[in-house]
Amino acid sequence: TKLTKHMKWNWGYGLATLYLGLVAMRVSLVIMSMGKKVDLVTDKYYDEEVNFAEKLAKTKRASSLVTPVAWQVTAQGIEVMFPGDVPTPTGEVRLYCPSNSDNDRSFTIASLKENSLEIPRSAIPTGHFRLQIDWRSAGITYLNEGVIVIK
Repeated sequence: TKLTKHMKWNWGYGLATLYLGLVAMRVSLVIMSMGKKVDLVTDKYYDEEVNFAEKLAKTKRASSLVTPVAWQVTAQGIEVMFPGDVPTPTGEVRLYCPSNSDNDRSFTIASLKENSLEIPRSAIPTGHFRLQIDWRSAGITYLNEGVIVIK
């Protein structure tokens, strides 16, 4: 008699093929995710999280102002306008770029002209930014946040 080896396809082979396919897909996803750059908003992520309640209070104070802080993107850069009824605001304006932490920028609130801060266009790279204005006036702290796009 002549013996022929013929593999018969059954549910066991199908299950093994499905399992191996899932494993291969998962391994490829892990390899792809290892090559992806992930930037946190700040390197001091846990310190920022501890101060979250204070951040909420600052945001609430800022939203309760009669005249809120406003900003606009112009051809010359970013203009941040503080309320005229608050004395001498100080603090910091931060720009976070979600796609590239190398584009993050920070500017000190100083040398205001008519309660307005001008951030020159040359100091800001092109991109999508999360704007954070952390400021103080008369011993009271405020926080304003928004999103801007620099083209």
